[in-house]
Amino acid sequence: MFLINGKYLNEDFQLVQGDIEVENGRILRTGPSLSRKEEDMAVDCQGYTIVPGFIDVHIHGCAGADTGDGTRQAIEDMARFLLSHGVTSFCPTTATVGRDTVKAALLAAKDVHDHPSEDGAKVAGVNMEGPFFSHERKGAQNEEFLLAPDFELFQEWYQLSGGLVRLIDLATEQPGGEDFVKRAKELCTVSIAHTTAKYEDAKAAFDWGVTHVTHLFNAMNGLHHRKPGVVGAALEDERVRAELICDGEHIHPAVLKIAFRLLGDRALIVSDSLRANGMPEGAGYEMGGQTVRITGGKCTLPDGTIAGSVSNLHQEVKNLVSWGVPFEQAVKAASLIPAQAIGLDKELGSIQAGKVADLVVLDESLEIASVWVSKGENTQMMTFGE
Repeated sequence: MFLINGKYLNEDFQLVQGDIEVENGRILRTGPSLSRKEEDMAVDCQGYTIVPGFIDVHIHGCAGADTGDGTRQAIEDMARFLLSHGVTSFCPTTATVGRDTVKAALLAAKDVHDHPSEDGAKVAGVNMEGPFFSHERKGAQNEEFLLAPDFELFQEWYQLSGGLVRLIDLATEQPGGEDFVKRAKELCTVSIAHTTAKYEDAKAAFDWGVTHVTHLFNAMNGLHHRKPGVVGAALEDERVRAELICDGEHIHPAVLKIAFRLLGDRALIVSDSLRANGMPEGAGYEMGGQTVRITGGKCTLPDGTIAGSVSNLHQEVKNLVSWGVPFEQAVKAASLIPAQAIGLDKELGSIQAGKVADLVVLDESLEIASVWVSKGENTQMMTFGE
């Protein structure tokens, strides 16, 4: 099968004109005017731009479903919604909740990972946001279930998931943080999050093995010219990648532009989306045992604390482009960089021979025309535009 005559972002994320050949669910060749047989299927993409499928490594829920529901149905509902927004792989993300809830969520994610739904995005792994956070910077996490870093407990969850946990987020300054990081880094990517860490604390955590920062700027001390904090440490240190929620609510667009300029290929877009994403605005949506209200596209707890988002990676890419971030960088931050963050960049994240054929076709307005998602040896096309 061929996608012909379109523009696409090549493996170096340069926009070029040409064709993409797909075979057995993988990209076989790319280039200008690829040779093909008369009987080969060809889809004319003239006037369109083809980009890698988006990868959301931090998403709690959408379409009325939440990872914490702990059911296959919930993960499948999320997967279908995400695919319609160009997300071809995702990491269902747990919150700071009870242990039984965590276990059910891990088993549900594993079930969908092992037996993917036919019409949804693929589960690439699990992100565990909590419960090892500071009380002072808990944000919208449920204080009732906060724990000190406990590697034995995490290892139990990791094994229960069949090794599916790709990210574990914690406040590294908490007692036991150093031991946790040094042991957990052998299993998955370790991220600093919901933290009171100072600049020196963050740099020490990077030395221990932290290579990721969860929703930079949020649930941590702000950047100050005499107290740079985690933000300053992350912007400065080439060893770490940093998530950014690009909905315009969590971070001002001007700050996002600065962050993308400084971070370069270390910036990745996440949604931090809640079950209310794709649902009517109002009150009464649940997150981790707490009630969330959606007003004007902003999610808050009853006390006004910001709580996740109702955005998605496609919308955030469009946001960034409209705010002045280069299109190529915005797409890379939604595809290859997330794949690198969870150790799947050899398979996912860019349009390159040998990689999985997960592709999004965009029109001139950057709206989604179709999504191609690989399921084993098959590649399915989902059409969402005109």
